Amino acid sequence: MRRFLIVDVGAGTMDVLCYDMRSDEHFKAVVKSPVRTLAEAAENLPGNLLITGTEMGGGALSGVLERRSKDAEVIMSASSAATIHHNPERVRSLGIKIVNDTETSALQQRQEYHTLKTCDLEVDRLEEIIKGLGMPFSFDVVGLCAQDHGRAPDGVSHLDYRHGIFKASLDENPFPHGLLYRNDEVPASLSRLKAMSESAKMLSADEIYVMDSGMAAILGASMDWRVRGKKRTMVLDVATSHTVAAALEGGEMAGFFEYHTTDITLERLEELLEALAEGRLNHGEILKEGGHGAYIRKALGFQRMEGIVATGPKRRLVEKSRLPIFFGSPLGDNMMTGAVGVLEAIRRRKELKTISFL
Repeated sequence: MRRFLIVDVGAGTMDVLCYDMRSDEHFKAVVKSPVRTLAEAAENLPGNLLITGTEMGGGALSGVLERRSKDAEVIMSASSAATIHHNPERVRSLGIKIVNDTETSALQQRQEYHTLKTCDLEVDRLEEIIKGLGMPFSFDVVGLCAQDHGRAPDGVSHLDYRHGIFKASLDENPFPHGLLYRNDEVPASLSRLKAMSESAKMLSADEIYVMDSGMAAILGASMDWRVRGKKRTMVLDVATSHTVAAALEGGEMAGFFEYHTTDITLERLEELLEALAEGRLNHGEILKEGGHGAYIRKALGFQRMEGIVATGPKRRLVEKSRLPIFFGSPLGDNMMTGAVGVLEAIRRRKELKTISFL
């Protein structure tokens, strides 16, 4: 067990970490996210579009395809349409036509469409990036993370469903690394992570693991040297699309909340951090005000916090905070927070030697 490839697929960036456990060397890259590159291609291609592939994070792509459908034909395979929404009628309401996966080959042969493929794990692009780092494209273990809302049953909010998955796991095992899945363990309802794990089989690694990026960011931020080993800490990851924060005691999750980054102000974030530490957050109330939700196991007390570390590409939001927040850099890099979390989760699961992450 030596060579690890860790990929954090976000809305804005894809963060790539190659780690060698024997030498403790690591090489890394931060590049434009797959959904951004796909959205730009869809925006710039003329004429009709045919979208094939698997479910991936929708992000910027949804708006682009809706705009394109007003002046051209946009067709998606059923599998790729889940990228926009799990309810096909919601996809069709944007002016997008959905066809069975088996119909796409015949449509491609008609040469009336520019074809694009949805996929969070672009293997050819990854190979180019990693070889550009001077590394061979072969690994013992692959770890991936992305945000997955889950495929909620009819009548259940996708936010409530996602929250329920986290709550069930943390109630039983109050550590974020408990939400790491080996590729043969991924629940079918976590369809985005499932699709990623299937795509990763093309990498020919001995083992493949996937994890939700929110939990990965919490664990990764807690590996920063300024809070690692402290008893009671808070971590905050202000990412491109979502902001997540957690209160931890001895590494255990005391509670967390999640919000859309574009919807949160510094003042509200400060209030939420204090309320999180005091155990005063309510999942339903956070949902009502536009957040993703909250989970509380126990109150730790804000004045008892020994450190608050902030990571994420949008962390300048807290630059002028009245709270004692410092900027973290696990593995020496703010952008490696999710990747570090996945690597640490795998290390814990396999009971491998400790990694310093300095």
